[in-house]
Amino acid sequence: MARIRVLLADDHTLFREGMAAIIAAQPDFEIVGEASDGLEALVKARQLAPDLILMDITMPGCDGLEATRRIKREMPATTIVILTVRDEDDKLFEAIRSGAQGYLLKSIRSYDMLDMLRRAVQGEAALTPALAGRMLEEFRCLSQYGPDLAEGEAVTLTPREQEVLSLAAEGKADKEIAEALVLSPHTVKSHMRNILAKLHVSSRYEAAQLARRRGLT
Repeated sequence: MARIRVLLADDHTLFREGMAAIIAAQPDFEIVGEASDGLEALVKARQLAPDLILMDITMPGCDGLEATRRIKREMPATTIVILTVRDEDDKLFEAIRSGAQGYLLKSIRSYDMLDMLRRAVQGEAALTPALAGRMLEEFRCLSQYGPDLAEGEAVTLTPREQEVLSLAAEGKADKEIAEALVLSPHTVKSHMRNILAKLHVSSRYEAAQLARRRGLT
C-alpha cells in the first residue's frame, strides 16, 4: 500500500521537527519535505507533488491562507489541512473557502490528528466537532445575506464599520481590531457580520477586495 506523502509548512523549526517525528513513525505516512513559509511551501509542492500538506497560517511573507489558495489553483488534487494555534471563526471560514480540507488546532492530541489526516486524504473534512459546529453556524448566517451585490449598487457603511473593515483589510484578527478600536471581540464580530451582509460576501477577504474596488475604506 502506497504511503501518504506529506509536506510540512510551519515557520517554527522545533514544531516541524516534532510533527515530522510523529508522522514519520506511522507506517502509512512519509515526510517528503518541509517549508518555513508560504512561498517555500508553494515551491516545494510544485517540486514534490505531496498527497497532503500540513499548513500553518501565520508565516512570514506569503501566509498559509494565500499559499493554500495558490497551491489549490495549481494542484487541486493535493489535500491541505491547516494546523494552527489561531482559534478564530474568520480564519476557519477563510481557510475552507481557500481550499483547505480541514482546520485543526495545535492543541489536538496526536492520535486524533493522525486519524483526521487519514480521513482528510480520503475526502472527509478534518474538523473537530466544535469547529464544525461553528462553521455550520457561519453558513446559516451567510444564507440570510441574499444575492450577490450588483456592481452599481450603493453601499453605506457606518464610520465604525469602515474602521473595522479597514483594519480587517490590513490582515488584523478580531482580537487585534478590538484592541485597536477599544471594543469587545463580540462587538467586532457583530460589525463584521453586518459588513458581510451589506456587501453580500462571505469572508472578510472578499469584503476587503470589494471595499478596495468601491473605495469604501
